[in-house]
Amino acid sequence: MLTLAEIEHIAGLARLRLTEAEQALYREQLSAVLDYMAKLRELDTAHIEPTAAVLPLRSVLRPDEARPALPLAELLANAPSAEAGMFRVPPVLE
Repeated sequence: MLTLAEIEHIAGLARLRLTEAEQALYREQLSAVLDYMAKLRELDTAHIEPTAAVLPLRSVLRPDEARPALPLAELLANAPSAEAGMFRVPPVLE
């Protein structure tokens, strides 16, 4: 079990000010977590391949396929202003 001094040190690292009741509560909870981690370390994982993800990797994006573009007139149809086959925008610099 963690000591109160260790709990105070951890709280200081996390910039937390804990009451005595909170220190006692966190001492129990953190000790339980660390005990559980110690149990997990005892498991033999030599036969398990290292993984970066537990689910198979798949792309949710469609394949990028070249297609014909829309006609220029259709592209510029909803533009507030067009000139020489391009969108005309107000100047942003003087």
